[in-house]
Amino acid sequence: MARIAYRIELPEPGSHRYRVTLTVPQPAAQQVLALPVWIPGSYMLREFARHLSRLEARQGGQARTLRQLDKTRWVAECSGRAALVLSYEVYAFDPSVRTAWLDDARGFFNPTSLCLQAVGREAEAHELQIGRLPAGWDVATAMTPLAGRRQTWVCADYDELADHPVELGPFWRGQFEVAGVVHEFIVAGAWPGFDGERLLADTRRLCAAQIAFWHGRRKPPFQRYVFLLWAVEDGYGGLEHRASTALIANRRDLPRQGQTASTDGYVTLLGLISHEYFHTWNVKRLKPREFLRYDYQRENYTELLWFFEGFTSYYDDLFLQRTGLIDAPRYLKLLSRVINGVRATPGRRVQSVAEASFDAWNKYYRPDENTPNATVSYYTKGSLIALLLDLRLRAGGQSLDALMRLLWTRHASTGLTQEAVFAAVSELGSAELARELAHWVHGRDELPLEAALTASGVLVGQEGSGWAASLGLKLSEGPVTGCLVKQVLEGSAAARAGLSAGDELLAVDGWRIRRLEDAQAWVREGQVFELTLVRQQRLRTLRVQPGGDAGFTRAWTLALRSGPAAAAAALRQGWLGA
Repeated sequence: MARIAYRIELPEPGSHRYRVTLTVPQPAAQQVLALPVWIPGSYMLREFARHLSRLEARQGGQARTLRQLDKTRWVAECSGRAALVLSYEVYAFDPSVRTAWLDDARGFFNPTSLCLQAVGREAEAHELQIGRLPAGWDVATAMTPLAGRRQTWVCADYDELADHPVELGPFWRGQFEVAGVVHEFIVAGAWPGFDGERLLADTRRLCAAQIAFWHGRRKPPFQRYVFLLWAVEDGYGGLEHRASTALIANRRDLPRQGQTASTDGYVTLLGLISHEYFHTWNVKRLKPREFLRYDYQRENYTELLWFFEGFTSYYDDLFLQRTGLIDAPRYLKLLSRVINGVRATPGRRVQSVAEASFDAWNKYYRPDENTPNATVSYYTKGSLIALLLDLRLRAGGQSLDALMRLLWTRHASTGLTQEAVFAAVSELGSAELARELAHWVHGRDELPLEAALTASGVLVGQEGSGWAASLGLKLSEGPVTGCLVKQVLEGSAAARAGLSAGDELLAVDGWRIRRLEDAQAWVREGQVFELTLVRQQRLRTLRVQPGGDAGFTRAWTLALRSGPAAAAAALRQGWLGA
């Protein structure tokens, strides 16, 4: 039987429009077509259909009537069994990893942004063909090429098609092999002098360690893997797929030829690569039971993102340390940033990570000035829950590594439930630890991190936060925009004084400022001061009393304790090898 077939053309790349032709063999009398409203891995309705236009249908050379059913679905009135051919355009000018992009220098798309579903036919084989490309352009994707057909790929069903992003344009390409699997790395937009060989070598170390983590010496469950990285002036992000990942990073963070030290930016990039590759198992194959079959037309709710995103966030930097890409002190510095970020989020007392996971669709991806006061990140707090669980399991002779492998073995094909996680923790640890985990996940209390870290040979110290942070302010400062308040954290000195998002800060104690930190030249620590600002075009002067929640005023520092007790030394050795 003929496949559902898409042809993607780029007639005028500078117009930012793809031309798509969809052929549906033997359509239903009333064939429904639908474009997804979200993309798996990014839990927000993105309404991709808003970029679709000029939709037309023909059958046997004759025009067919199309009726729009709602914002994202259409029905074609068909006659007979001749193939239904639809043509349409998709505007593509979103630089993120979640949608589609096209200009005269580069193209990128996720099929969820371009490829209408033939409703009722999603389980059939699909093929995708790319038309003629501009001179010097190439194609990169992890899809399976169709033998004998130029620039054509085949997928077993729509789910597989949707899970394969496509990169187009002139780009750098490198590859390596690990565990019998070829890995490609595509980089678009890199500066001259970019050290591709170092990027390949470092990525290979991460991939080898993660494959060994899940499978030991056995081959992983994919035949080929592709990293698609777009280097830009200012950007960061990634989206996981079953055999590839789409990445965006600052081009200044790429490794440079002749540069041996790892900059903070390059470490951040390696952490992103580690994170998305770990997702190849943890969410793409071992996934919430609710995600065994995606519904692309509505929200797909789960309370388990603290596990799938949070635990992945724990392992991303940990694998940098395990592979020697960073040392233990640098790892602890990265960990302290996560801890301090959560401690400075008042929303951790308002919402549990399970609730934050369920509410991701309307909260996490739509941040505003009140977000840190109303919710908590299931990425960051979830990663601290993973840390705490790992240290508790190790204290009892087990580890989070063993837990992850147990869950993989039992639930990769059946889907994971919260009850299955708790049961596995009870089995490897204890029923009490499983109850504690449930409380960490569903509760709003502080996590007992300090005691666990101390028992693991880590010295927990404190230092002063930056001045704005200690006052509970998040600012946007610049010579043109001035000093603008972006967020005011609940329970902070700034909140008590009555500051609000949108305020423009002008002066401290009558002295004009361009940056709030400048006032530290004369305001002593803990001293009350007057803050003059503009709100809704009116001057206001507020009295600020520093102090309050230690989450704002004091930051944690982490270091390896010298000469820890034997039990702590053994635990730390098993955890960090240090």
